Amino acid sequence: MDNITHSLVGALLGQAGLKKKTGLAMPALIIGANIPDVDAACFFWLEGVEHLGFRRGITHGPMAWILLPLILAGLLWGYDRWQDRCGTRPKDRLPVNFKWLFLLGFIATLSHPALDWLNVYGVRFLEPFSSQWFYGDTLFIIDVWLWALMGFATWFSLWREKWGGDYEEPTRWALGIGILYIVMNSVISWLVASMASGQPAIASPMPLVSWEREVIEPYRAGKWQIDGEVVGECALEPVVKSAKGNSQAEAFLFWSRAPFAERATDGSVILRDARFYDPRARDRFSVALPQVKCEELPSE
Repeated sequence: MDNITHSLVGALLGQAGLKKKTGLAMPALIIGANIPDVDAACFFWLEGVEHLGFRRGITHGPMAWILLPLILAGLLWGYDRWQDRCGTRPKDRLPVNFKWLFLLGFIATLSHPALDWLNVYGVRFLEPFSSQWFYGDTLFIIDVWLWALMGFATWFSLWREKWGGDYEEPTRWALGIGILYIVMNSVISWLVASMASGQPAIASPMPLVSWEREVIEPYRAGKWQIDGEVVGECALEPVVKSAKGNSQAEAFLFWSRAPFAERATDGSVILRDARFYDPRARDRFSVALPQVKCEELPSE
């Protein structure tokens, strides 16, 4: 999911009562909810689509669940001590407890891969022990309805806290409603995928209209059917063989869940994924292979 959603989840957990456990609890929760995305630094050393084979991997796996909250807790604890020595520590800050900083960071960090699992992009929960991708097919990567629910609940909770009211209740309601919303969308995806003619089908949630699904079904070898539109003109198997040694193509194929090969205007091949096939932005998730010629699939 996007980082606004992750941040709002961290804020809601804090406003639901967890921020009472220690000083700097809110930074631990909000930063912890985003910290697995430290893998975005790969954009500084990886080129093209190579990042697809790196993102949502080792920083979203079990080793990171322990190490990242531990590092975060150490930094926050050290920051509190530094402010105390400098005489700039806020007087109203609760005492900082390292154990609670770690536990809160751990909870928040776990929420990140759990949310990332909800969309069709996927996450590698078991990295580095296994590179298997897991997919929830439940929500679009940006869900404006979750934004509205959690954003309003966070604002209302802070407003109540300012005026001395019960600020925990609205956040707990929001968390409960959010869970029900996720479960409802999971059921919708499961029903749509199970009713599709092709198996295994992907029921991809749509932006804004979160109750609608784009159905992606295997059609023939190397082809996919997206809501009835067949994509993929070239045989995929020879493309995969020809792509060996090409770091861009190998990263793409490692990440891809529904790969197909499209003919370029010069007769070469463009690798794409049916999950992210958008005629208006077709270069974001694709790899051009100018040296590989398109071999047409046998006629039906």
